[in-house]
Amino acid sequence: MARTPLLIGNWKMNLDTADARALATAIRAGVEDAPTVECIVCPSFPALAAVRDVLAGSRVSVGAQNAHGAERGSYTGEVSSRMLRDCATHVILGHSERRRHSQETDADVNRKAQTALAAGLIPIICVGEDESQNQAGETRAVVSRQVTAALAQIEAQAAARLIVAYEPVWAIGTGKAAMPAWANEVCGEVIRALLADLYDARVAETVRILYGGSTNARNIESYMAQTDIDGALIGGASLSSAEYGAMVAAVARQAG
Repeated sequence: MARTPLLIGNWKMNLDTADARALATAIRAGVEDAPTVECIVCPSFPALAAVRDVLAGSRVSVGAQNAHGAERGSYTGEVSSRMLRDCATHVILGHSERRRHSQETDADVNRKAQTALAAGLIPIICVGEDESQNQAGETRAVVSRQVTAALAQIEAQAAARLIVAYEPVWAIGTGKAAMPAWANEVCGEVIRALLADLYDARVAETVRILYGGSTNARNIESYMAQTDIDGALIGGASLSSAEYGAMVAAVARQAG
């Protein structure tokens, strides 16, 4: 099954609304000639509406960086998936920075994924091992546990809509990108194989699995050449319209 390549820019806690609007404008202009690649950008909450307006009618979709696990309630400072529906189509859940800094658990990610799906958003579920787990040979066990927990009580029809991003914690923002063959092994032999076990071959072949961790215009083609890597969740490189555009162009050329 041919899966559409997908490049997601995670802008993290960067850019005020004016800068986010300017970056979105430049990205919109820079990717219009690459219709074979799906593009999503994920600004911070204050900039979501402005970026949505800039990208309306374009090829670039908007995602949020997080959502709460409840639909509404007394959760000061939080934002629910229902609130995001007017501004975003996708939402990043379980990013390692949320797991580390906000002590999010696998159960939290599962609740958020269920609530996001119920609200009509497409979850981008992040999984990945830290450096000590990698060195101890625990990658498969950690990633399998995270994926299984995130998908608990989610039925096949809903699961087929998900996006999974494998982001080894030791490669995020460090410049130490995982070797493409290794990343492909985790994406294919661990995550896609697990999806087949949890659901069926159709779901496993439908779900797009991304790699994230120090990707850029110089190395993106080596990842996209792998059979089970369908795109990338991009951090710092996505803050440059030229870099992000170069990545999109490279993937488009590779896809033919």
